[in-house]
Amino acid sequence: MPQRPAACLFDLDGLLLDTEPAHARAWQAAASRFGRPLDEPELLSLRGRRRLDCASQVRQWILAAGGPRLSEEELLAVRQPIAEALLASAPAMPGAEALVRRCRALGIPMALATSSARPAVDRKVAPHPWLALISERVHGDDPELGDGKPAPDPFLLAAHRLGVAPTACWAFEDSRAGVAAALGAGCRVHVLLPPGVGCQAYPEDVVCLNSLEEVELDP
Repeated sequence: MPQRPAACLFDLDGLLLDTEPAHARAWQAAASRFGRPLDEPELLSLRGRRRLDCASQVRQWILAAGGPRLSEEELLAVRQPIAEALLASAPAMPGAEALVRRCRALGIPMALATSSARPAVDRKVAPHPWLALISERVHGDDPELGDGKPAPDPFLLAAHRLGVAPTACWAFEDSRAGVAAALGAGCRVHVLLPPGVGCQAYPEDVVCLNSLEEVELDP
């Protein structure tokens, strides 16, 4: 397999930044506030998806359990302050900064393809100036974006903006929704395995990683 992609397309949450524990705690706290605690498979299924898509799913779970008929806005009014407080100090994932700097040094174009909205991304990346090396970004609220993950749209748009074919790109993901999106776009997909999740949980044609430190790029 060639070790030099035309571009690298990165997810953000759970891939470059260790934000997924904070997201999970915030969704758990919000759902529990309305009498419907979430189990681990449910929390895992929310990874990688846009905030409103997650809110729609969680409110359905709350309603099915006999809870109140909430709007997405009412649920997020509880969830967002919790998430923002937790996300302000989210650390980088091991190897993330080194990988981004390696791509920059090799002249490999990079883009973010994240489900997070621009204001949320701005808050999360503020403590990490190295993320400014990825100047091209597709946010979950991007006006040019069609559907969010698991649809391939975020990766197709990111590749288009970089002027490269998605099939020549490496995509880096951690969530099932993100992996489905990247595969749908035709990318070569590298999966950073979440804690407690094995490679068998993903399609066979992905590259599984236990750490971003394992990524090899030819000079």
